[in-house]
Amino acid sequence: MFRSHTCGELRIQDVNKSVTLSGWVQTVRKFGSITFIDLRDRYGITQLLFSETLNEKLEANPLGREFVLQANGVVHERSNKNHNIPTGEIEIFVTDFNILNKSITPPFTIQDDTDGGDDLRMKYRFLDLRRQPVKNNLELRYAVGRSTRNYLHEHNFMDIETPFLIKSTPEGARDFVVPSRMNPGQFYALPQSPQTFKQLLMVSGYDRYYQIVKCFRDEDLRADRQPEFTQIDCEMAFVEQEDILNMFENLIKRIFKDVKNIDYNDAVERMTWEHAMWTYGNDKPDIRFDMNLCNLKFPAHTFPSQKDISSLINGNDFKVFDEAETVIAIAAPGCSEYTRKQTDELTEWVKRPQIGMKGLVYIKCNIDGTFKSSIDKFYSEEKLKNIANAVNAKAGDLIFILAGAEERTRKAASELRLYLGQQLGLRKPDEFKLLWVLDFPLFEYAEEENRWVARHHPFTSPKPSDIHTMINNNPVIENPTEYLKHPYANIKANAYDMVLNGNEIGGGSIRIYQKELQQKMFAALGMDEEEQHHKFGFLLGAFEYGAPPHGGIAFGFDRLCSILGGSESIRDFIAFPKNNSGRDVMIDAPSSIDKKQFEELQIKLDIKA
Repeated sequence: MFRSHTCGELRIQDVNKSVTLSGWVQTVRKFGSITFIDLRDRYGITQLLFSETLNEKLEANPLGREFVLQANGVVHERSNKNHNIPTGEIEIFVTDFNILNKSITPPFTIQDDTDGGDDLRMKYRFLDLRRQPVKNNLELRYAVGRSTRNYLHEHNFMDIETPFLIKSTPEGARDFVVPSRMNPGQFYALPQSPQTFKQLLMVSGYDRYYQIVKCFRDEDLRADRQPEFTQIDCEMAFVEQEDILNMFENLIKRIFKDVKNIDYNDAVERMTWEHAMWTYGNDKPDIRFDMNLCNLKFPAHTFPSQKDISSLINGNDFKVFDEAETVIAIAAPGCSEYTRKQTDELTEWVKRPQIGMKGLVYIKCNIDGTFKSSIDKFYSEEKLKNIANAVNAKAGDLIFILAGAEERTRKAASELRLYLGQQLGLRKPDEFKLLWVLDFPLFEYAEEENRWVARHHPFTSPKPSDIHTMINNNPVIENPTEYLKHPYANIKANAYDMVLNGNEIGGGSIRIYQKELQQKMFAALGMDEEEQHHKFGFLLGAFEYGAPPHGGIAFGFDRLCSILGGSESIRDFIAFPKNNSGRDVMIDAPSSIDKKQFEELQIKLDIKA
């Protein structure tokens, strides 16, 4: 046999045992006639001691880093114990060894603190996977998957596979398409999610379904996005929104316990989409800290439930505020002593192209109760005090104010809040805070096409109280300039997103299950009857055979793992990820294919250099 034990298994109670270990040579250290080797495998590291009796064999068969080595020997107690590793109290006194395979010098050191950059490590990902931090990430990923499967199994969910070769129905991101040799000129698509299949399973009577499944989207990439990704995909029949929320917040709590040994006993906060947007500036707020936005001025149609306090800033001959569509303030706690250099640095930060603002106004709420600002020329101290009261700023705080177009300013204020939270140590990496965001608008308005688009997807049901509005009104927008007055503009989706530490980790909805309502939704999205039948005739037909009320959710498995592992990038938790250009630099994919394959597929390729 190649080994009797793994390299992470032996302990002090195994002293005097004869053992055989196999693994990779991590380090070679010579001390006179004695050689020490750290032998590594997936399970850990064990120190080997080669005495002078093996010198002749070592000289004839020198060992190097990453050699695959088999060693026979006896377990001894170490004289200089290493308490940083589980096997640190013992070593193997080697009696014989066998080189199973040699290795050339690796392109980077295979250690925790490697000297390899991202590109180099991705090219040699099979070597990078030997490093302990990467192993830890994949072990965490496995633990999340195992916890998920155990929980769902205990709650009567059934793991059912759905197809990877499906029909292209481009409504969201771009599909990856696959040509069919047997059907020339026709194409499969890789699924962006198993959405319609899991709904069909509900029609079929499989009332609790799940998959940990690969999905594919041909869209622009970034650190937390991959062309292929994994999601925990779930669906339930005979449920309302409350059933879904309770079931799946308990799933995440179970994962916290199983993977991080965290007892998440707090109730999961719930927040409407509108409240999230006007309080935090985005629909996935980080609620580990406060520092809420104060909307000093905004378009009336944006948040109709909010009180207009623009009189605090208008009419003071300060054109930046007077002419702005939106003015938003943030109070940074305990920052009134910021220097001019620090406020200038923040001003330059908001001027960056990624943020896109023209400047930043500040008001210092001094400890002595006085106020000093960058707009003293236009606002008296009394008026500055009134603004500070509206922002709920306290003595010692520093107020920052952004002004400009609604969408850009709100996004910038959200980014500034997160940046300040990070700088002030308020976004603690070892603190986890869950949130449900509810009551999204069902539709968004596509100005260029003068039609509605689904904010989530076209199978999301409106809130029960809004179904009659959707059924009894024509979705056509007669006057594009007054689309906000259309009844469809106020319809709320029976949808929900789960947010963890400012990241959306899951989203879902109660689905439409009545044919008439689904056809009305398709019509609102600009599909005539012929297009509806061509794209979704199978689903509409299924709804005629007794579709039950149903709903579900999908969690971003890669993203959930990365947050639990304390990483910004999901790539760290994927065994063989793509780079930011969607390439696998290890196997050099995508790549060209043979001319014969094009001929078999009856595809003519005409790409100009």
